[in-house]
Amino acid sequence: MTSEAPSSNEYIIHHLTFLTNQSPRGVLDFSTINLDSVFFSVLLAVVFGGLFYLAARRASAGVPTRFQNFVEWVVELVDAQVNDIFHAQSRLIGPLALTIFCWVFLFNALDVVPLDLLPGAAGASGIGHLRIVPSTDLNIVFGLSLTVFLLIIFYSIMMKGLVGFLAEFALHPLRIKGRPLVQTLVAPFNIVVELASFLARPVSLALRLYGNMFAGEMVFILIALITLSSGFAGLASLGGWVGTLGSLLLGVLWSVFDLFIGFLQAFIFAILTVVYLAGAAEHHD
Repeated sequence: MTSEAPSSNEYIIHHLTFLTNQSPRGVLDFSTINLDSVFFSVLLAVVFGGLFYLAARRASAGVPTRFQNFVEWVVELVDAQVNDIFHAQSRLIGPLALTIFCWVFLFNALDVVPLDLLPGAAGASGIGHLRIVPSTDLNIVFGLSLTVFLLIIFYSIMMKGLVGFLAEFALHPLRIKGRPLVQTLVAPFNIVVELASFLARPVSLALRLYGNMFAGEMVFILIALITLSSGFAGLASLGGWVGTLGSLLLGVLWSVFDLFIGFLQAFIFAILTVVYLAGAAEHHD
């Protein structure tokens, strides 16, 4: 017996389903773990760390290799941005920005791997679902953004003290010298505005990355559907070949564009992290 080909809806749902340790119970179930996202996140962290470790070990003062040139270019690119934005003294910000940029870019770069390649191999091994792009998982992107959010709070308290950190919510940017009564009256409204802006930072960081990469993944799924439904079904005709080659060309062009978007989103995520931390380290009189 031959198995029926999945419908378009089944194909889309299958490619948007994570490999989990259990079915989620309710909207929020913190005991459910997306195993594929965790696996590829850790794998890419090892790849990133291993490549940069090898580059550091094999660095030469003579004629550098292409790989050494590439690593030095990435480091200089991130370091220049950090020096322009973050003016306080810190040995953490540069390596943090570099790690975020490279790690998130590797997340996004997996989006250009042929859609059915790894999920198909996983299916042949008995694994029902596999999503290989960690940045299309809200758990991963919010994990990154919430870590940045905690660092913002840490730097604010370290640089300004707990009182100074809390005072910014009540007084900044409406400090009125010599008008304590006016400041007291305005403070509750200022707290609401500043707190909303403060809490929006991790949300905007996560959703910006997630939205762009999820949209890119959906386009790849739609291109694959077009190829499977209209292209391969009519290879016996000239129109079938034209449709198939057109779909493949569209996939290649979108892969290049999606890789650029992945680079841009990783860069934005890293730079916004530095911007937020620079703001946390600044004192407002």
